[in-house]
Amino acid sequence: MTEEEKRLSRRFYKAEQEAGFVEKHETRTAQTQSASYKLAFRDTEFLLREELRPVRFQLELLKTEMLLDEAGIGSTLVCYGSARIPAPEKVEERLAAANTPEEKAIAERLVANARYYDEARKLARIASQCAIVEKGMRQFVICSGGGPSIMEAANRGASEVGAETIGLNIVLPHEQAPNPYVTPRLAFQFHYFALRKMHFLLRARAVAVFPGGFGTFDEFFELLTLIQTGKMKPIPILLFGAEFWNRVVNFEALVEEGVVNRRDLELFTPVETAEDAWEHITGYYGIDCFPKFAE
Repeated sequence: MTEEEKRLSRRFYKAEQEAGFVEKHETRTAQTQSASYKLAFRDTEFLLREELRPVRFQLELLKTEMLLDEAGIGSTLVCYGSARIPAPEKVEERLAAANTPEEKAIAERLVANARYYDEARKLARIASQCAIVEKGMRQFVICSGGGPSIMEAANRGASEVGAETIGLNIVLPHEQAPNPYVTPRLAFQFHYFALRKMHFLLRARAVAVFPGGFGTFDEFFELLTLIQTGKMKPIPILLFGAEFWNRVVNFEALVEEGVVNRRDLELFTPVETAEDAWEHITGYYGIDCFPKFAE
């Protein structure tokens, strides 16, 4: 059946067709130029009203879900991490920008963690080279927050081996844009943090958590809470950088204070290298794929 035959067989016109009729036939009068006369789904001012928040929630949920489904993405390997740790090739530039002893000390700490940029990039390459497909859907597609630093490294690693990679950006008061390694058709922008975080986990089959700040803490601890409370099934959570995490979070103290159980510390696995992380993921799921990473 041709598209014209399909159109004629429908009982009602599609929304896009009727929108086309408006553009083609609408007469300019005081009535037709009134905001009230606009088709509701084409009225931006109406959609941005306070009362339409539930509708905007639904749109942010549906748009990403539908496009990822259409792209054949069955699951993701999510990478959380800092937006400030420099890429190894930019460490000298970062150090040179420090003007005071305090700034220099901070720059040196960030530079010391630059190795995790390489590990995120390597993990993404390894997972992407496996190119696992199950039931016609691509598995362990690399997904990041779409920003710089660790997020960029993850998208970069996947892109370097010719794989598509997802970026879930968020609108911020300051200027920001997706890093250049995100696949354009899989670059998304969110208004609501809640919906963005939901999409991080809806398809997540494993999560790699690298050193980071408030945003990384938020995402990491919310993930732990979802699994701890049984709201989400357990998945491999790879915590990169024992030195960093043990310095900034006293996990043992949480157990000693009785606010978490010791078994809760088994929800994540400390790792240092991409190879260790991927070995844990493949072991967890019984997958036999470990491509050699080309330096």
